[in-house]
Amino acid sequence: MKTFNAKPGEIQRDWLIVDAEGKTLGRLATQIAERLRGKTKAVYTPHVDTGDFVVVVNAEKIAVTGNKLEEKMYYKHSGYPGGLRERTLREQLDRQPTEVLRKAVKGMLPRNKLGRAQLTKLKIYAGPDHPHEAQAPTTLEV
Repeated sequence: MKTFNAKPGEIQRDWLIVDAEGKTLGRLATQIAERLRGKTKAVYTPHVDTGDFVVVVNAEKIAVTGNKLEEKMYYKHSGYPGGLRERTLREQLDRQPTEVLRKAVKGMLPRNKLGRAQLTKLKIYAGPDHPHEAQAPTTLEV
């Protein structure tokens, strides 16, 4: 019996839509990362991008447990001395709600070209509207 390897041109990509309203951040991010990598498919190959497109709506209404809204910090640096900036999760959700989920999913993907290619298939929107109706996405229950 020969080992099966998926070829990049033979992969069937589906479009999935996820409603993030009331879902826990980490639990939702793990399932999204699993779909982006293609690990739920029978043709999964670790070195080939076999994942699906995932559209996330209502990212601004995502839930977290405990005191994370006040204690979880997001950091960025301008590159200049003293240029470290920090925000709490609550501030980040107010300013850039889509980046909270994107950063959580990005941390669960490989740190190489493959992971960056998989992250481009993630489409996140703060509200309930999205421009991907033409792709006829199916609902993913998480």
